[in-house]
Amino acid sequence: MYKLLIVDDEAEIRNGISQYFPWHEIGFEVVDQCENGKQALQYIDNHAVDVVLCDIKMPIMSGLELAKLLYDRKSSIKILFLSGYRDFEYAKQALAYDVKNYIVKPTKFDELFKIFSELKVELDEASPNLGAELSSQLTFNEKVIAEIKSYVEENLHVATLEEAARRVHMNSYYVSKYFKEKTGQKFSDFIVSMKMEKASELLMDIHYKTYEVSEMVGYTNAKNFTRTFKKYYGKSPREFRNSQESNDYR
Repeated sequence: MYKLLIVDDEAEIRNGISQYFPWHEIGFEVVDQCENGKQALQYIDNHAVDVVLCDIKMPIMSGLELAKLLYDRKSSIKILFLSGYRDFEYAKQALAYDVKNYIVKPTKFDELFKIFSELKVELDEASPNLGAELSSQLTFNEKVIAEIKSYVEENLHVATLEEAARRVHMNSYYVSKYFKEKTGQKFSDFIVSMKMEKASELLMDIHYKTYEVSEMVGYTNAKNFTRTFKKYYGKSPREFRNSQESNDYR
């Protein structure tokens, strides 16, 4: 994971970018947040940092001043500017200090994803540990999917995409796409399949009525449960239970 430092004088923006973008998925770890360039420089002097995503206009020390200091030091840290200022002069100065990109607020998810995915490739190409990094990324993906599935299994009757996303610190819209890409199955279809398989187990116990099974797997409306179950198994819950009982007597 490449270490990313986020610098912005607005706490809401810092927190939003840190928490609601899937940094881990594209190979970055947010190591800390700072509210101005001076704080960022102090952090950099005492910790390893690969990339700085930094606002341009900040009190005490601006993003441009920070970029110039790092440039003068011949630092290998990659800097990307984040700003609401569409001023060409700022962009020109950013280029002078070898800033990698200039992102205009408000940030767009797809733009951020594209820019940092491309930066990841660039960093990988310059890294002697590329193979190890790719193996690590694979392990990370497996862990994320396992965590999502574990959450659903443990909270089947109340499981939601939003809560699954919170568990893995990702944006819910992205988790939906991510889960489909990594498993070949939609998140919503996965939940339905888990609910139906659990329901089929519960129906084997004659002590449970159909509406009780329905509630246990998260359906407050028994008719909706019956409709979904029949679509999944080709039999209604009653027919499924009867067919299992018939098999037991053979």
